[in-house]
Amino acid sequence: MDSLALAPVSVLPGYQKRGIGSQLCLEALRVAKAHGFESVFVLGHPAYYPRFGFEKASDFDIQPPFDVPDEVFMALELKEDALSNVSGVIEYSSAFDG
Repeated sequence: MDSLALAPVSVLPGYQKRGIGSQLCLEALRVAKAHGFESVFVLGHPAYYPRFGFEKASDFDIQPPFDVPDEVFMALELKEDALSNVSGVIEYSSAFDG
């Protein structure tokens, strides 16, 4: 299954609290869904990304390929039940290699 990784969103401090980050996330998710992707993963702040529907990836029995706190690695199904029959460790694209 092809999924996307959403890099954490960052907005310059002088422009924060204006909804820019939320609009960036919503547009990225809209485009991902329009292109047929069924799920998205993010490593990010556990108080921010759930507002877009992200849940702990471990709730889907999916783990990151590195050691991070459980609550910061999250998944979002863009298609209903897209993650219901998958489990394991995420494999990132080589674009994420350091």
